[in-house]
Amino acid sequence: MSLARNKSRVVAMTILYQVYLYKKNKIDYNIDDVIDEVNDSDDLFVRSLVDGVIEYDEELEKIANKYLNNWTINRLGFTDQAIIKIGIYELLHTDTPFRVCIDEAIELAHEYSDDAVVKMINGVLDKVYHNECC
Repeated sequence: MSLARNKSRVVAMTILYQVYLYKKNKIDYNIDDVIDEVNDSDDLFVRSLVDGVIEYDEELEKIANKYLNNWTINRLGFTDQAIIKIGIYELLHTDTPFRVCIDEAIELAHEYSDDAVVKMINGVLDKVYHNECC
């Protein structure tokens, strides 16, 4: 069963949060197990987002750091890191319209981040779109 795309992004964000937590605490994990724990609907869109963000993690961090003013992505909370990486990944590596990529990331940030981070994510994704996509 496939979830609505916005719900799929929440699930992907949750999975990535767990992965970042495991990595920080040097806990071994199997990505399939983490995905299966959270993604009970077997949603392929969730899988593609998680796999894509993990595959392009270094590139996504480098791009995020390029556009974060006086910050680096590792200073953000794991939820915020997941949101920004999903947004950048979708902008650069999927056919999702850029407005949807940015709007969905901002919506996630409004729900799970504070106002300062929402503005930061919006600014970064706007710069990524204008400087990396076109």
